[in-house]
Amino acid sequence: MKDPSDGLRKTPVRGVTLLLLILLYASQGLCLTQEEKTNIRVYKEASPSVVNITTMTLIRDFFSVYPQRGAGSGSIITEDGYILTNYHVVEDAQQITVTLYDGSKYDATFVGADPENDIAIIKIEPKGKLKPLKLGDSDTLQVGQKVFAIGNPFGLNSTLTTGIISALGRPLTTESGRVIENVIQTDAPINPGNSGGPLIDTSGRMIGINTAIFTPSGGNIGIGFAIPVNTARELIPDLIKYGKVRRPWIGIVGVPLWPDLARALGLPVNEGILVSEVIRGSPAHRAGLRGGSIPVEISGTIIYIGGDVILKINQRKITSLEDVRKALKGVKEGSKVDVLVMRDSTLRHLKMEVVLR
Repeated sequence: MKDPSDGLRKTPVRGVTLLLLILLYASQGLCLTQEEKTNIRVYKEASPSVVNITTMTLIRDFFSVYPQRGAGSGSIITEDGYILTNYHVVEDAQQITVTLYDGSKYDATFVGADPENDIAIIKIEPKGKLKPLKLGDSDTLQVGQKVFAIGNPFGLNSTLTTGIISALGRPLTTESGRVIENVIQTDAPINPGNSGGPLIDTSGRMIGINTAIFTPSGGNIGIGFAIPVNTARELIPDLIKYGKVRRPWIGIVGVPLWPDLARALGLPVNEGILVSEVIRGSPAHRAGLRGGSIPVEISGTIIYIGGDVILKINQRKITSLEDVRKALKGVKEGSKVDVLVMRDSTLRHLKMEVVLR
């Protein structure tokens, strides 16, 4: 009688070998490159911390009021529901809805914003702890570094795109006319709906907040911009605590000098800030700065001449109102700064206390 196992015992070895080779070659198609592995790891780690934001804003025209819907992205920054996004994503919104990675939806409240840097904080009340996105260090970035953008372009949730850092330190003029300094330029595809979402490095840390694209046609052409995360890091505590960013205030109306104006006013210096008016009770007033007393019209605006000219603050040369802001940046409230002024052709040093508001 024939042994039924004979067929198994007599299977040619080369058939088994052939099968193993087929499986081996097939598995090669499943192997991932190191770059692909990085892409997958970053997406898996970061995407649960990226949210979809939809808004409803009431628009008034001559005849009626109608709702206008908007969309953007945001990054979870605390376990209890604080979310970082762009100001223009939630500006004037009457209703803000956040959709998490798992599809759950929450009504969000507006916490605070800094329009100057197009940054805002909103808050949801989650049922459990959320996964915050880790913050990186945008001061260490280099051109050519690989980056990822995660967001919701055109409402397509949790979309990943990749690219590199194309340039650093760009000034960006927004649609409202504001200039945001020191932005990151990237060729990672960014489209409408990505605004407010994170730009991420290969370690999975957020190094920027995607905010705008340059496009002559409305589509992506590989020129996107992101606000450095270190800018946001400085602003977040004030936005959560005060709803706004408190900045040093000195309390003057100042006019930047240029050579022709200085020459026309008979001033011995041709750069600086001419103090036109000093607000009573302000830090400048308490420090003894003097405004002008003679009204003149320049380009349709009345200013007062004869006052002090601010030349330096804490040894930093002052030629514009932006220089004043930079000179006071990071100075703690209550500290005193040295202000060098020209008064009646004489140099004077005044001590001025810094007030934040």
